[in-house]
Amino acid sequence: MSKIKIAIVGVGNCASSLLQGIHYYRDKTAKEAVGLMHWDIGGYAPGDIEPVCAFDIDSRKVGTDLSNAIFSPPNCTVVFQRDIPASGVTVSMGRVLDGNPVHMEQYKEGHRFVPSPLQEPSEDDVVSILRDSGAEILLNYLPVGSEEAARFYARCALKANLAFVNNMPVFIASDKSWARRFKEKNLPIIGDDIKAQLGATITHRTLTSLFKNRGVKLDRTYQLNTGGNTDFLNMLHRPRLQSKKISKTEAVQSVAGERLDDDNIHVGPSDYVPWQKDNKICFIRMEGRLFGDVPMNLELRLSVEDSPNSAGVAIDALRCCKLALTRGIGGVLYSPAAYLMKHPPVQFNDDEAYKMMESFINGTLGEDEEAGIILKRQKKAACI
Repeated sequence: MSKIKIAIVGVGNCASSLLQGIHYYRDKTAKEAVGLMHWDIGGYAPGDIEPVCAFDIDSRKVGTDLSNAIFSPPNCTVVFQRDIPASGVTVSMGRVLDGNPVHMEQYKEGHRFVPSPLQEPSEDDVVSILRDSGAEILLNYLPVGSEEAARFYARCALKANLAFVNNMPVFIASDKSWARRFKEKNLPIIGDDIKAQLGATITHRTLTSLFKNRGVKLDRTYQLNTGGNTDFLNMLHRPRLQSKKISKTEAVQSVAGERLDDDNIHVGPSDYVPWQKDNKICFIRMEGRLFGDVPMNLELRLSVEDSPNSAGVAIDALRCCKLALTRGIGGVLYSPAAYLMKHPPVQFNDDEAYKMMESFINGTLGEDEEAGIILKRQKKAACI
């Protein structure tokens, strides 16, 4: 089959893990491969994804081959596939906009972005590069808080007729006006804010569902995260966290059954610890009441490599977009979004989302049937 040709915005740790994974699994068989939610989606294996275009703003990445750029500072994720041949893709200078927080300047170059002095491209320039590359899907890996930059690249995707996967917590797929624009052009979009394969939020959601299903009254909970990559450094500037906190908090609230008061739930990044690098440590505490109002509490510590934890999820999102392109389906892909994203347009619990995702892949969930499920869920949410 033909390759799935993608363009990448933001050649950071997540892009590094994604590209390493594409090559890591390229020489594997289905029986040998571990760490994937799906080996085959629509006839495509992970190794069938081919980056043909990339944008970044860092002087150590712009102008270099993508296969080298993914290992350039400030990237610090674990290297599990060092042997990556030259891609032939030169990283293009992107638009900075709000993608480089000023507060980072006080940190060492090895930890932060070092903007390239090259002239930034215009919107027409970016659209032209995307078209000339032959890309089918634009993958957004911009830093948290890059609201203006994320919308800029979403516009470019529309103009260049590319599908869009929004891995960051800027609300595009879950914004009705943006969703309508992608639907009008019959271009698939999956978003917003990618879930990890087994990370802090998916674990917190699972435990919250367990409390509800076992009749335990959840009174209060927190999720505290620390890490040492540029994502955590970027999020030290609290105003950039607004969308991220909404996304992560809503992911937990949506499965709680009875919503917690704002004072009784805290979900979000907490601090930057440089020596942790791409390792993310999560602390979850949940306080509740059992039979007879007897109190109980649960505490959990989770340690994961942050970027590889989302790479397999991104691989599934890309293949679902390709499947939609092949089937002529445009607009929000609600079922994959519900399973793969923290802040999809419509929230489902993870069991429901998994079943919908499988039905989408197998082609047994038609658009009309999915629309009916979505409408029913929206009516239910409106009554809560």
